[in-house]
This record gives sequence, C-alpha cells and structure tokens, in this order.
Amino acid sequence: MPFVSIRISGTATKDQKSGIVADVTQSLVERLGKNPAAVQIVIEEVSTENYGAGGILIADRDKPKLQEDAHAESSQ
Repeated sequence: MPFVSIRISGTATKDQKSGIVADVTQSLVERLGKNPAAVQIVIEEVSTENYGAGGILIADRDKPKLQEDAHAESSQ
C-alpha cells in the first residue's frame, strides 16, 4: 500500500489539495500499477513562520517582497 506524505509551505485551498490527491493517486496507478483504493496521501501545510531556508524564516524572506509590491502599487 503506497503512502505519500506531501509538505507545502503556506496553505492551499480544499480544491487544490483535492487535485493534488487525484493527480498523485493517478500517477501511482499509471506508473506503478497500484490500486487507487490502496493509495494513502497526507498533505501537511507548514506555516511560513515555522519553515526556514538559507538561515532565515520563509515568512521573513517573503516579507520584503510583499512590502516592495505594495510600494510599487501605491506609486502607480
């Protein structure tokens, strides 16, 4: 029985997660001949405040970009 664990930073909608589950299940059926009823998938949403890369939190890394975008929009 295949067990797939997927972690994403931030959040996804229910429809997006449903699509991921369907796509991953179909891939395991087509590529490995697995029974779709046996495929188990867990999606874990990791807050960007609880995830870091390159020595900084993702929330902090993305923060300046959001501020720059807001500044650019207000300049228009």
